[in-house]
Amino acid sequence: MQIKKIPNVDAIRGGEKHSGELHLTEHHIIFVFPNVLPDGVPPPPNAPKTREVYIAYPIIANCIFRPCPSITGRPSAIRLRCRDFMFINFSFPDELQAKDAFEYIRNRTCRLGSIEKLYAFSYQPLKLERPFNGWNLYDPRAEFRRQGISTKSVDRGWRISSINKDYTFSPTYPGLLVVPSKISDNVIKYAGAYRSRQRIPVLTYLHSLNNCSITRSSQPMVGFRGNRSIQDEKLVSACFSASATVEFNGVDASVSDTAEPSPASSQADLRDSIDPESDTERLEDELLAGNDNNFDSKTGKRLVYGAQQSNLIVDARPTINAVVMQAMGKGSENMEYYKFAKKAYLNIENIHVMRESLNTVIEALKDSDISRLPPNRELLAKSGWLKHITGILDGSALIARQVGIRHSHVLIHCSDGWDRTSQLSALSQLMLDPYYRTIEGFIVLVEKDWLSFGHMFQQRSGPLNHEKWFIVEKDAMAGSALQPGESDGRAGEAFENALASAKRFFNKNRNNDSNAESDGDGVSSPADDPSQVKKPAAGTPEASEATRPNEISPVFHQFLDATYQLLRQHPNRFEFNERFLRRLLYHLYAGQYGTFLWNSEKARKDARASERTRSVWDYFLSRKQEFINRDYDATIDDRQSGRERLLFPKLSDVRWWYQLFGRTDAEMNEYLDLAAARDERLGNFAMGLTSGSMPGSFASPPSSNETRSPKPPSSPQPPSLPFSKSVLTGVESAHEALTPEQRAAGAGSHPASLKQSASADSPGAFATNLAKLRDGVAGLDIGRGLFGGPSTSNGSSGSNNAGGDGKRKEQELTDMSTATSSEKGSLEMT
Repeated sequence: MQIKKIPNVDAIRGGEKHSGELHLTEHHIIFVFPNVLPDGVPPPPNAPKTREVYIAYPIIANCIFRPCPSITGRPSAIRLRCRDFMFINFSFPDELQAKDAFEYIRNRTCRLGSIEKLYAFSYQPLKLERPFNGWNLYDPRAEFRRQGISTKSVDRGWRISSINKDYTFSPTYPGLLVVPSKISDNVIKYAGAYRSRQRIPVLTYLHSLNNCSITRSSQPMVGFRGNRSIQDEKLVSACFSASATVEFNGVDASVSDTAEPSPASSQADLRDSIDPESDTERLEDELLAGNDNNFDSKTGKRLVYGAQQSNLIVDARPTINAVVMQAMGKGSENMEYYKFAKKAYLNIENIHVMRESLNTVIEALKDSDISRLPPNRELLAKSGWLKHITGILDGSALIARQVGIRHSHVLIHCSDGWDRTSQLSALSQLMLDPYYRTIEGFIVLVEKDWLSFGHMFQQRSGPLNHEKWFIVEKDAMAGSALQPGESDGRAGEAFENALASAKRFFNKNRNNDSNAESDGDGVSSPADDPSQVKKPAAGTPEASEATRPNEISPVFHQFLDATYQLLRQHPNRFEFNERFLRRLLYHLYAGQYGTFLWNSEKARKDARASERTRSVWDYFLSRKQEFINRDYDATIDDRQSGRERLLFPKLSDVRWWYQLFGRTDAEMNEYLDLAAARDERLGNFAMGLTSGSMPGSFASPPSSNETRSPKPPSSPQPPSLPFSKSVLTGVESAHEALTPEQRAAGAGSHPASLKQSASADSPGAFATNLAKLRDGVAGLDIGRGLFGGPSTSNGSSGSNNAGGDGKRKEQELTDMSTATSSEKGSLEMT
């Protein structure tokens, strides 16, 4: 192996300076420096004389070269920011050596041209990894057999379909699909055309105790014309009625017309054994319950909490994003045709918002190489990163409660169904099933809900890097010493992005494939400057593998961060430790293993990934003892607190994953802990005022006849704090549309923080939504001629006719919508 060695290089990391030798290999940067122990610390036996820092080329996220002529006496520098949040600055006494090193690194990072030149294709496993073959660890038939579905077991309402065995039906879906037993492949074939990329509703999880399901799909192709598909409606109905007919612990279950009764868990009421609900969770449950009848219509008996099904379609997007997609011919379900369920809109933002959020976090940490100053807390708060993580956890907990406590079925989708859908699906299963909290189970969960279901790992991580991430500072900056707080080259980029974004919004010649692989809800980030980016020829493998910066997004990173929050809050419920998650994020980007280098199961098979590369799971399984959580308790007992089957997040206790960012807990979280302590004191004070108790007074003990409520009262809210921070922004149901008099009569019973609003697909809101979107959508050229404007805007005559044509077209669309749909309401959080 050829190694380029550069002596007398200084490295600054974490504010500490080390002098050593820089080694540049084909796949790594290696900095070798003396192993100097702190004063007074005796050297351990056989202590190495040198230490090494390895940096894989694909993990570089930003590289800045600051040349400085040797005559000035100042060193030239290469400053690296890595995707695992390592920040390091290399200083070279010789300018030519620094330039050669920069070009060497750039050529092996963003100028490879093909993923087949990555380290994964030449990596030879260490001896301890050779006995393992992580490619064979996940067997979909075995996993669904574990869930109770196989040809040899009792029919639980599901079957394995081979309609996609050669990936011709849906190239981004798994080859093995689990669908309702009563639905034929012929119905599935016709239903496929109604879902984006033929990603139809299919099973991903079946609860072993109550037989309730989590299914996933992409968005329906509703469009402004209100398209519908009888086959899709039958498929979703069958997914929601695939429960076995059993008794609900002796209590008759009141369910929808299409759903059969579903069994309970092993306890009469799981609610008794889990933590009390927060105000957010209580409000979400009330919102989802809506006008559900709490009494059996036949017997008049009060139903046990959770005995009545409330099947749910979860649209992970903000409501307005779904409306925008409807203008593009896609959209969200019209609940008049899905009367057996309700639809919940979450407020989880798209890939572009999440990318910018992480960029702001990076901006707060950018001086981590040259300084030990604490992060910029103002920027940390401005990033909204913890808000996004909290929202993802909140939405996942909502799904887990529906399945595990309310004994209902859930269908999840976002836009294409491979980003937010994977987050919600995997995290909700992590909360429901203790198996996924083991190392083996977590690997199966990632393989199933991320790799097999087609999360675009290659597009979201960009293993081939990008030219724009390599920057040479201008001459005016050269020769000056790097100072904390100084721009690292992204300030100008931010301005250019903002300008390009404005131009793109008003650009009427919109590129047809700009969102080809995007889950951006129809909103694109700025396009790359064609003058600065050399694009490979269309149709070549290099073109399909090339990194598109506007498609990069930390979707899987957020899933790992949310898992870290659960692990931190429930430290004895997971077999793996925090370092397991941190190393998994590293290998997401490092390019050493083939697991995360492709976008789909089909792409991995076409590339013969299992034959030509090693699986990342070989690394973890061969070093399993390093990733074992010493506090893990595998005992499951729903009667004992802390050992329940179900597990839920504490949304008020979401904190920064400080180990990942290379900081201390105090540096990242102290201000949050202080704020939480202050709020708790205010809450205790408010509770004392509410209960009328005074210092020195005695509270009366509870009556012996009092029974524990299955829905515990919520904790008091401190004064001046918002009532709810729920990710749930709206709920729709056909029942509300068909019985407006009940909705009006019950309007006064909604919590004060809720308001009535028109739903995204109700005719009452259609004209309003159309008017709101006209200016923005017309600028995107997705509705030319649809919004009342002529195909061309030249000439005064066209302008004169535009008004009349627009009114007629809008009236036609409104009438058409009124004829095909009845008015519905949507509850929105304020």
